Amino acid sequence: MKILVTGANGQLGREVARQGSEHELILTDYDTLNITDGVAVAKCMQDSKPDAVIHCAAYTNVDGAEADEDGAFRVNVIGAQNLAAGCLETGARLVYVSTDYVFDGAGNQAYREFDAVNPQTVYGRTKWQGEEMVRQLLGQHYIVRTAWLYGEGNNFVRTMLRLADEQDTLRVVADQIGSPTSTANLTTVIFKLLQTNAYGTYHATCQGHCSWYDFACEIFRQAGKKVKVEPVTTAEFLRPAKRPAYSVLDNYMLRMTIGDPMRTWQEALQAYLK
Repeated sequence: MKILVTGANGQLGREVARQGSEHELILTDYDTLNITDGVAVAKCMQDSKPDAVIHCAAYTNVDGAEADEDGAFRVNVIGAQNLAAGCLETGARLVYVSTDYVFDGAGNQAYREFDAVNPQTVYGRTKWQGEEMVRQLLGQHYIVRTAWLYGEGNNFVRTMLRLADEQDTLRVVADQIGSPTSTANLTTVIFKLLQTNAYGTYHATCQGHCSWYDFACEIFRQAGKKVKVEPVTTAEFLRPAKRPAYSVLDNYMLRMTIGDPMRTWQEALQAYLK
């Protein structure tokens, strides 16, 4: 299969490149394909004629987006529109990677794919609008929402390990709940979906849930790091963008269609640390 990958230098894009070695991959990033440029995207799609597009590129600076709504909109919405239009023109299928931030995080039950969205941030709103662009333009799509992602690059796991070598005590938020998710596990799901015609919206996070505090404690336990971790509240770490208090996703559609191959978040972390 010939697959065009956007955001190939990001955490997810790197894992897609690693796992997709048996396919013919066209790896692009912002320096080789400006997804906000409709003409450039159309030319790229016509020249390469991929069978599928895995759209990993996104404006993911959650706090920065609050002060740069136009920039976030261009990348997350116009970029999705351009790629969906290119797929429509060439007959390619599209994987659009989305986020738990489309929900408000005000509940206490895991969100299923068709629960009502209510994004509270510019980032969440533009990712939802990007989803809608894809739905309206292209039937052959897989919208895959994930959360708390970590892989090859800067992420929470690596930050915690670095800070553990620099400080004796760390303060970590304990009142935000989610499911830490490995790019390795998410990429497995993406390639499984691409082998099917099971188009639609999916949640794909590792099994189980925890707080950032719990996550940090487990990182240090598995890594054999001796560091004191103190739980704190979100209110003690004020940020420009509101964080969802409860953003656990239920992989319901995966279970109902192709089966849910996601590991527990503890097992995925163990594999990552190795």
